[in-house]
Order: sequence, then structure tokens, then C-alpha cells
Amino acid sequence: MADPQTYRPAPGSIPEAPGVYRFSDENGRVIYVGKAKSLRSRLNSYFADVAGLHPRTRRMVTTAAAVQWTVVHTEVEALQLEYNWIKEFDPRFNVRYRDDKTYPVLAVTLNEEYPQLRVYRGPRRKGVRYFGPYAHAWAIRETVKLLTRVFPARQCSGGVFKRHGQIGRPCMLGYIDKCSAPCVGRVDAEQHRKIVDDFCDFLAGHTDQLIGRIEKDMQVAAAEMDFERAARLRDDAGALKRVVEKQAVVLGDGTDADVVAFATDELEAAVQVFHVRGGRVRGQRGWVVETEPNDGADSTVPDLVGQFLTQFYGEQAALAGSADDAVQPVPREVLVPAMPADAAALTQWLSDLRGSRVSLRVAQRGDKRTLAETVERNAAEELTRHKLRRAGDLTARSAALEELQEQLGLDTAPLRIECTDVSHVQGSDVVASLVVFEDGLPKKSDYRRYSIRGGAEGGDVAAIAEVVRRRFARYLRETAEDGPDHTDTACAGETLTGEHADRGAPATGEVAPTDGPLAQEQFRRGIDPTTGRPRKFAYPPNLLVVDGGAPQVAAAAEVLGELGITDVAVVGLAKRLEEVWLPGEDDPAILPRTSEALYLLQRVRDEAHRFAITYHRQKRSTRMTASALDGVPGLGEARRTALLKHFGSVHKLRAASVEDVMEVPGVGRRTAEAVLAALQDGGST
Repeated sequence: MADPQTYRPAPGSIPEAPGVYRFSDENGRVIYVGKAKSLRSRLNSYFADVAGLHPRTRRMVTTAAAVQWTVVHTEVEALQLEYNWIKEFDPRFNVRYRDDKTYPVLAVTLNEEYPQLRVYRGPRRKGVRYFGPYAHAWAIRETVKLLTRVFPARQCSGGVFKRHGQIGRPCMLGYIDKCSAPCVGRVDAEQHRKIVDDFCDFLAGHTDQLIGRIEKDMQVAAAEMDFERAARLRDDAGALKRVVEKQAVVLGDGTDADVVAFATDELEAAVQVFHVRGGRVRGQRGWVVETEPNDGADSTVPDLVGQFLTQFYGEQAALAGSADDAVQPVPREVLVPAMPADAAALTQWLSDLRGSRVSLRVAQRGDKRTLAETVERNAAEELTRHKLRRAGDLTARSAALEELQEQLGLDTAPLRIECTDVSHVQGSDVVASLVVFEDGLPKKSDYRRYSIRGGAEGGDVAAIAEVVRRRFARYLRETAEDGPDHTDTACAGETLTGEHADRGAPATGEVAPTDGPLAQEQFRRGIDPTTGRPRKFAYPPNLLVVDGGAPQVAAAAEVLGELGITDVAVVGLAKRLEEVWLPGEDDPAILPRTSEALYLLQRVRDEAHRFAITYHRQKRSTRMTASALDGVPGLGEARRTALLKHFGSVHKLRAASVEDVMEVPGVGRRTAEAVLAALQDGGST
């Protein structure tokens, strides 16, 4: 545990100007990013008596080994730079309102000749219109199911659409009039796009106009004695009215607004957002996060509001920038439970993101106040549910890390644990996995998988040694080549101005040099100066776990010794009796069966085992597909690879039809028939 006074800046060296600061650990990894109106006042608060700090703040400052800062001109620049750095470095002590793949949206692919309706998660793309987010994927399917009665737009994938066009018959949705069946020519591209445009207009809130138009058409059909069409239009209007009734009007003036509310306790905060468009609630999101250190005290609601607005709308702007130009990342009005300290700067920043004025305020009375109270109740209920689900989880993880430190005799708690496992079947298709846990939770973005060179030669022990050597050789390479002197933990400051401050780029130019002080600083921050990307393995784990007993542990420890790495502890976890083996020990350490430390080691080991088996099965499927197709006339390596990539496995390829196989570029009917014949023959022997 580091003493914050060892890296405290010299008195008077911190400027009183606004800026953004970052704390780094002993390996140069950024662990916290914050902003301040006065850097001197804010940073001095972190170096007060450690015993008086908030527990999360205390843990952060004792984990850090250095602090740096960057001076900017305005609070708006500080907001933008703070957001950029949080997104770039992903600091472990910053609250992250992650929106990665949590909430699905309804995507309408307007960039296709025949647009498709589908559930989607992931980055936004140009030419695609998005509606949502929805709390669950089934909610999107339910919405589409109700609306395709009136707007029978295409829902099928490109492969299904092409196949039904080839066979000349629509799918089941086409037969029951839930799809206009453009695949077989029931409607042309222009007619289908009109259906899709009406669908989008309805979801965008233009409900009254569409219902009025349908009712008018119904009256015209009735006047012309076309009673069947009139009845169908009557049913369509009724279906749309039922959909609208499910989205009750909450703001009678048709306001477009986001309503934000928080519920907090000493350690965590729940946030709920209701997206109101045209006076109706169109979507809802929620997060539960650990409160972050701030001024050495508990985070207050105004602090949380400021952090949330910066991260949430920054992410929305990034998504909107990669999607259709018509998408607005920020509504006209944002209702919050309390105004943040930098409300003026936030309002200006949000207005810049939207391109027009945004109102940031607290609802005081009327319908908006009633809705804000409803959102607040939802946040409180979500926090209660979360605490019931996760009761003891945070405490258990902290206890597990502290117990591991005590049982294994480590200098510090193992905040980063890496584990490797080997998978094969009788020596064939030998692979290995490397999984990463930080703060007792998996960090899947840092997972790695290895194809073992030389296959089964030397067995599992040699495979473990190879993985450890490759992983830590990369670590040494990334930290040694033109890297910084990690013993230098002095404070550093640099001044950014103008547009460079907004992007977080140095004022010296657009392209970062590969040597000099800037490159040294980038290495200290865990960034490769040649590519600008984070170097995920530029810092070592506190604990390396191998799946196995004494031989595997000895092999891993020997490799670390050869590489000169002495600050990484190594243990092995044997499956048979769940024994913990330490290097150089004749007997294993036996942890109690109810030990939180043993539970954590088991979770890490099991995750490495799962990840290794998944890769092994994939590699074996590739080999089996290739061997089964070796003798097919006219099928070379490129086409075999294309087939496997298209279907994913030999099992799916064997179950495909000739038409399915013909969808792969370069594969004709004769080749497709030969492929399926070869697989059927191989499967029957």
C-alpha cells in the first residue's frame, strides 16, 4: 500500500487554473481521471489525512504512484478532455455508465433497397435509423409484431430474403400478411419503402396523422362499397390506437425531454433515465454503479449528475456521429434531480452537441415534477433490487482479495489476477487461454487465446511454459522499447489550448512522435505512441494462476525467473482436491472449503477452462471441416475457408441446403452438391 505523501506534488507547483488530472499506478496505468475549476484546491484534498478519506478515495490514492495534470482555458474544455480520457484509458476508479450491449434497439436499414426491421446491439451505422432503447429484446419483437399488421415491412435476414426469392415462395410471415413479401415481387422497392417510411413515422411520434389518414381511407372505401378494405383499415386503425394507448401521455405539451433521477447509499448509486418524445415515454434505461471518490468525501447527487451527463451524452454523440445525420444525441430539455456545480458549462457543452439550445433544469411543479418523482421511485426500487441481488457480493470480493493476500503471503492484494489453462483432445489441436480478473471481476476485453506451437510435444507443462513466456515477453517488450523510466514518479503538467484541448491532443501537432517527452508520457499512460492505442499488457498481474499442480507451477515460475520478473506471484490450482500449489513447496496449501479466496480462485480457473475449451472446439471444427472437404473437386483452400466463415461449423454446413451453400461467393450448384455429398459420406462412416 503506497503512501500518498511519496508522490505528492511540491507545494505551490500545482496551478490554480481549471484543468483535468489523472492518477497513475506504479506501472504507469491511469486509474482515475477527474476535472476541477481549481487544480490546486482539488488535488490538495486528495493528500489530506488518509484515515479521513472516503474508503473508495482512500483505496485510489494508496494504489496510485503518481499524479499528472493538464491545464485548459475553460470548464467546457475540461469537460470534453475529461470525457475523452475516461473513454481512452477506462480508469478502474472512475464510474462508467456503460451502454455497450446492455440495451437493444430497433434498427431500420434504410440504406438497403428493401429495408429490414431487426433487433440490434452495437455501434451505430450511417443509413440506419434506430428506435429505442428498449429494456428487453422481446419488447422490440412485441412492438414489431403489433405494427407489422399495419406496416408489413420485411424482417428477414439477407440470406433468407435471397433464398425465398430464388424459390419463388414467401416465408410464413408473407403468407399471414405480416410481411408484404418484396422477395417474391408482391410489392416493388418503392412501395416497400413507403411502408417502411410510415412505420418509422409512427415510431417517431407522428401517430395522429397516420391514424387520421387510415380512418379517412376507411371512409372512402366504405363510400365506394369496398367493405372488405374498409373493414381491414378499421382494424388497422384500431391496432394502432391500442399501441398508442400503451404509451401513455406523460407530458401534455408534447415535450421532448430526458428525465434523470438518482437513488444513492454510502457505496452505490442507481440512475434511471426516461426518454420522453412527443410527450410519451419512448424508452427507459438504468444503471447501478459504485460511487467514485470526489473531494475526499462521499459523492453527492449534483456530482453524480455532472458525471452522468458528461459520459452519457458524450457516448450518445459518438453513436449519433457514426449513424444517420438526423439522429439528435441530446433532447431539447434535460430534467435532473439537482443542478451540478458546473451547470453553465454543462449546458453549453450539451448545446454544442445538439447544435441548438438545450435546457438543463430541475422540475419544480406540474406534470414534469410528477414524472420526475416517478423516475426517482424507479431508481430507488432498482437500487433496492440490486442490493438484494448483490447482497454481500462487494464485501465477499474484498474479503477474497484480502484473504488471498494473507494466505499467499503477498505484499498487496491481487487486484489483477491472470489465469492460463490448456485444452486438447489426446494431444491434437492444442490451445491455451489467458483470462483476466480485476477487482475480483472478469475483464473480458483483456482475454487472450493461444495456439500452442509444436502441438502436444512436452504435454501440458510445456504448453503452460510457452504461454507464460509469450505473455510476459510481450510485457517486457512493451515496457522496455523506448519506454519510460518507471522509477520517475514526479508530477508533470502540460498546457493545452483551443481545439487541441477539446480532442485531448497535444498542442504540438496532429501526429504524435515516436520518441521524446510526449512518447515517454504516452508510455507512462499505457499508450503505444506509434499507434495511439492502449497497450493492454503493458503492466503485469499481481497474481498468475495456472491450472495444475506442482509441475505446471514450477514451469511457470522458471519462465518468469528466466525473464527476470520477480514481482508476479505464481500459484497453481489442482482440480482433483482443489489444492493450491506454490513454487518450490513440496506440499500444497489447503484453503478452507468455505473460503472466499478459494471461491475466487475457482471462478478464475473455471473461466480460463471455459475460454480454452471454446477455442479448442472452434479450432477442431475448422480442422474437421478442412479434412472432410479435402477431396471435393474444384474446392480449394480459399473456398474451404469461405465456407467455414459463412456457416461457422461443420455441423451447420452439413445441415445446410444446396441453395444455402450457393450463397457463399464462388460456390456454384455443382460444387455445393459435391460439398454436401462429401459431408454426408463423412458423417455416415
